[in-house]
Amino acid sequence: MLLEGFNPYLSLPKTFIEQGKQPIFDAYNLYAGMGEMNGSHYTNYPPINQLCFLIAALFASKSLLGSIIVLRLIIILADIGILYFGKKILERINLPVKNIFLYALNPFIIIEMTGNLHFEPVMLFFLVFSLYKLQQQKWIWAAILLACSISVKLIPLLFLPLFFQWFVKNKSVTKWIPASVEMTKLMGFYSIIIATTILLFLPFYSSEFIDNYTNSVGLWFRNFEFNASFYYIFREIGYLFRGYNEIAIIGKIMPFLTIVFLIIITFYRKNKSMIELITALLFGLCFYYFTATTVHPWYLATPLILCVFTKYRFPIIWTIVIIFSYQAYSNIPWTENLYFVALEYTILYGFIIFELLKKPKNFNIENS
Repeated sequence: MLLEGFNPYLSLPKTFIEQGKQPIFDAYNLYAGMGEMNGSHYTNYPPINQLCFLIAALFASKSLLGSIIVLRLIIILADIGILYFGKKILERINLPVKNIFLYALNPFIIIEMTGNLHFEPVMLFFLVFSLYKLQQQKWIWAAILLACSISVKLIPLLFLPLFFQWFVKNKSVTKWIPASVEMTKLMGFYSIIIATTILLFLPFYSSEFIDNYTNSVGLWFRNFEFNASFYYIFREIGYLFRGYNEIAIIGKIMPFLTIVFLIIITFYRKNKSMIELITALLFGLCFYYFTATTVHPWYLATPLILCVFTKYRFPIIWTIVIIFSYQAYSNIPWTENLYFVALEYTILYGFIIFELLKKPKNFNIENS
């Protein structure tokens, strides 16, 4: 769409099909493959993700197979970058370098990312690169890279509060710097992230853009349901007392719970070292997924890479038991078997409890 001069945030595939127009090569086959539900909503992919699509179109706009090959190459290159900078972080925090292969050689990553063309690896490349620069105390570059990560997928926005202690209370690095200077750095960090993100979205801005984009993102909270955890329990309680699906209400409450949890671990949990910071990112994100209305398999790439830098391994178990959610795709139209969902989360939560309760072994914490 970009290559043909269309703003993807203002264009609905469904509209072109209904008007009998074919704005891009093989539009009818693409629309048939994506389905009416996808084709009737505006895109929610941020600008750097759109850039990846544009690169594929530049090299292979007249070939679906060619476009797929280009997109896969982009994802593979991103994974190579994750390997490189992930290894450097592990070296600096005195953890085994081989830990990075818990991500890179996980069959789930190969199937869902390179195989099914989900762009989490591109987002994670910028996130891991950002953490590496933050570890080097190059916070300006870290902020720019984190903004790039947000501009691939919005999920790193959840992490922003958790950087507070790294700047304001990281006395092991900045014990001689006045708190006012630390706060100035923190505000600068956030300002650069916001400014860079806005700058990347700016080429697509129009009076309709904000409404279309916020409506598309909002669908994940008020309309879509898949492989949820606690949300399904609350939904059943709603059915019991109200007789209908309460997603419109529950979908608004769940993000609020996530915000409260993030505030708690921001101010009341020790997040001074890199391992502590990444552990906070891991649990903050997982809490969001545990309360979300929609948890697609590819979402787990982020918890998986974060756990590589911590002592926790439950995301690896989750990438195994997430296979139960694939059952829904075997039905046309797709329907979930909630017994499979319950089995998935029973195994997952059981392992989380085991990890939280087991006696800690020797675990290296970086000296910096």
